[in-house]
Amino acid sequence: MALKLLLVSMSGALATLPKEQQLGEKPPVVAANSGMLALRPAPINPDWIIRGTPVARVGDHSTSTDEASSTAVWDCTAGEFRWYFGWDETVVIQEGEVHVTAEDGSERVLKAGDIAYFRGGTWATWRIDNYVRKIAFLRKPFPEPLATLYRIRNALRSPSGRGFFG
Repeated sequence: MALKLLLVSMSGALATLPKEQQLGEKPPVVAANSGMLALRPAPINPDWIIRGTPVARVGDHSTSTDEASSTAVWDCTAGEFRWYFGWDETVVIQEGEVHVTAEDGSERVLKAGDIAYFRGGTWATWRIDNYVRKIAFLRKPFPEPLATLYRIRNALRSPSGRGFFG
């Protein structure tokens, strides 16, 4: 109950702020052509590289006001490396292809138009034979106690107990 009162009072206080401050002075819509974003070097950790000399670059598109999610364009030249996903990440391959091997040994080839999800806190091996370009949607996972509460709330809201899409 105390938490509910705190949240209500915080939302009331935020509602009295000017609109620009409520939005964190970030625009309500961020739009860009993914091919026009400026890409900067994003070197892969040398300890993760298995083969070749992959060169990666990233271009930031947007970050949520609470900084819990972001969108970026990433590309990389040929090479093979392990990658640690610190955040949940959904990717849409725009160009080229990548051979992905998950921790459980399952393998996938992702090519232009494919969508894939990588759970935060996991590793995968990426083998790029020529080049790959992706749009990445990243979301910081909730701390486990909060995630558990969120799952319980969703289960209670859903008649089937399986969530929104269940």
